[in-house]
Amino acid sequence: MSFARAIATVGGITMVSRVLGFVRDMLQARFLGAGMEADAFFVAFRLPNLFRSLFAEGAFTAAFLPLFAGAMEKEGKDAAKGLAEEALSVMVAILMIFSIIMALAMPWVVAVLATGFHDNPAQFKLAISLSHITFPYLTLISITALFGSILNAVGRFGPFAAAPVLLNIVQITGLLLSGPLGIGAHWMLAYGVPVAGLAQMVWMILAAKRAGMGLSLRRPRLTPRVKKLFALLAPGILGAGVYQFNLLVGTNLASWLPTGAVSHLQYADRLNQLPMSVIGVAVGTALLPLLSRQMVAGDHDGVKASLCRGLEFAALFGLPATVALLTIPAPLVHVLFKGGAFTAADATATSAALQAFAIGIPAFIVAKILSSAYFAKQDTKGPVRIAIVVLIGNVLVSLALIEPLGHVGLALAPGLTAWLNVVLLAIGLRRRGLLTLDARLKSRLWRMALAALGLALAGIGLTELLAKSLFVGAALERISALVAVITGASLTYFALCFLLGATRLSEIKGLLRRGGNTPAA
Repeated sequence: MSFARAIATVGGITMVSRVLGFVRDMLQARFLGAGMEADAFFVAFRLPNLFRSLFAEGAFTAAFLPLFAGAMEKEGKDAAKGLAEEALSVMVAILMIFSIIMALAMPWVVAVLATGFHDNPAQFKLAISLSHITFPYLTLISITALFGSILNAVGRFGPFAAAPVLLNIVQITGLLLSGPLGIGAHWMLAYGVPVAGLAQMVWMILAAKRAGMGLSLRRPRLTPRVKKLFALLAPGILGAGVYQFNLLVGTNLASWLPTGAVSHLQYADRLNQLPMSVIGVAVGTALLPLLSRQMVAGDHDGVKASLCRGLEFAALFGLPATVALLTIPAPLVHVLFKGGAFTAADATATSAALQAFAIGIPAFIVAKILSSAYFAKQDTKGPVRIAIVVLIGNVLVSLALIEPLGHVGLALAPGLTAWLNVVLLAIGLRRRGLLTLDARLKSRLWRMALAALGLALAGIGLTELLAKSLFVGAALERISALVAVITGASLTYFALCFLLGATRLSEIKGLLRRGGNTPAA
């Protein structure tokens, strides 16, 4: 599968998952609102969600995929499958032991995640109970990630990209059944996490078998190849998970704020994650196998070209998403979440957090792309050194902003420090001779920026024009008005992109049909 087609596949399926995720979030807002149960569930879900991001979208894939791709390239399919079976057997053994330890230590884990809950014993106890239910997801998603990495390495990106859809479907079903069954929505959501993890694991195992990559469990042994994998994985966890670790810091500090702060940050981050996941994860996922092959072949010019095309694609779709969340956050939050237990005050607080989060969107997307080059080179130490600096910076900025800005300061801090992450990653790649912005990228970036300015003006104008429908109309009227605002602003942006020469229609069409194994020229 070509680089461009891979981006389209992963991005398209991720978009479907995110749409279902918004349906889930809308139901969560209406059933849970932003009260004690919501805050407790979001803390309980933060830990397995951290591991989902690390293993499904981060450190494990970044460490395993280059090794697997290298084995395929140099030693053949059987040797690569052998590596995967060795890794699977050791992983299952380690995770089973780790899960038992975490189950016993869960009160202390929750105490670290949400120190502010100590002031509310009922909330603290609820968060512990929910965390016991959700944590087995770690083992399930880790196995899912291994099979997903294998399929990505052989060019089959669809099944792994579709796995998150199952989580959304299971949790939507749980929310809809909570009323008829008389079970609290927070309990249904919590039980839905491991159920979805099991479904995702089975889905990926079957997909791997169809691709001729079925694996068998062996006796766990720390072979030289497994030792190398874990040597790359250990520092990569911090390097790839810097955003999630920053969110953990924010969740902990938010637990000291009035009830609802944790939920307001969670709902805002869900919208913030849309461009980061659809664009950043799609480009990063498609880039890693390509860059791994280019690194093995010693094709440094190819690496630089691939990074430039990845950055160009990310800018084309990331800039308008960022500008939209900065300029029109209120209509998005009011239409998607307001209603039921989610009040107008909750919507206002969430909108402010969303606007703060949006400042860091381009930085997170670019960091995902630049990190792929490090991981393809099997260098996890560079990103981890940078991540430590960024984590310290995030803690300091969060502490500085929480007093004057409250939960908005906690949303702003990771975005500001994400730009430091980008600068440090870029400096490292330039020193290695792997990053040079070519003339085409430089020429198109300023054109995209002008088009994004047009999007901002169109979005603000349409929001003013349709304000009554957006904020006080019936549900269908509000949704229709929001669709009109998004459609009008998007058409303005892409029309300006074509007129200014920021992209060509043929390139957009070619994204879905281009063949070959090189990035688009």
